[in-house]
Amino acid sequence: MEKNYRLGLYEKSIPNEYGWDLKFSNARESGFDYLEMSIDESEEKLARLEWSNEKIHQLASIADFENMKIGSICLSGHRKYPLGGEDEITSLDIMRKAINFAFEAGIPIIQLAGYDVFYQKSSEITLKRFEKNLHCATELAAQAGVILGFETMETPFMDTVEKAMNYVKKMESAYLGVYPDVGNLNNAAIVYKKSVLEDLEKAKGHLIALHIKETVPGKYREIPFGTGLVDFKTILEKAWDLGIRRYVTELWYVGNPDWKEKNKEASNLARNILDRLN
Repeated sequence: MEKNYRLGLYEKSIPNEYGWDLKFSNARESGFDYLEMSIDESEEKLARLEWSNEKIHQLASIADFENMKIGSICLSGHRKYPLGGEDEITSLDIMRKAINFAFEAGIPIIQLAGYDVFYQKSSEITLKRFEKNLHCATELAAQAGVILGFETMETPFMDTVEKAMNYVKKMESAYLGVYPDVGNLNNAAIVYKKSVLEDLEKAKGHLIALHIKETVPGKYREIPFGTGLVDFKTILEKAWDLGIRRYVTELWYVGNPDWKEKNKEASNLARNILDRLN
């Protein structure tokens, strides 16, 4: 039966030294429909934004040759250069170049890090800056036809869908929605003693995609699937009911020799749930 959803693999689940052809082939062989590219705060990843359009097209051609796609970009580079930070020129330049990259490569979605600032203290100034620059980012996305989706993060500024929706409503754009991280949402629900399912409901009609990630209280990265507290079955059932049809398993290669098996296990975990909903 044809599947009514797409499942992606986070790029950082594959050793960084692998070339794009091997990254694409591993994603395909592990049972995924596409790869989610990472553009994080490292100089190496940010340098991707300096690629010429020709080089971007070459990457898209490699993906096509490997019978894969880059289905989304996880743009966490704003952690270092946030939309609410003092260096507004660099922050918006990152946004502009990321949108151009997505446009030229045919990538439909960019996941935005939900930070006004990260390495400094939030204030009225950072909040105003964030809103102003978010408006600019949304305008740029609308011009390119690229959809932006807020990731729910690990800081109080935007650790819930409800908080993300405050800004989605302010922008009033079809090109800005919410792309939640279920692991982060689960930790926030524990802190606030609230329901993940009720929180997801607050973005009905504005949910772009979903990160499937494992967490435990106070820890947000590199928790192996099945060892945390996230109720994937219940949350994915709710996400499906709310119309989400794009999912990405978020896990990391940390030098473990069994990383290929872990990627396949993540695909199987998600497919076992989603195929029953299909």
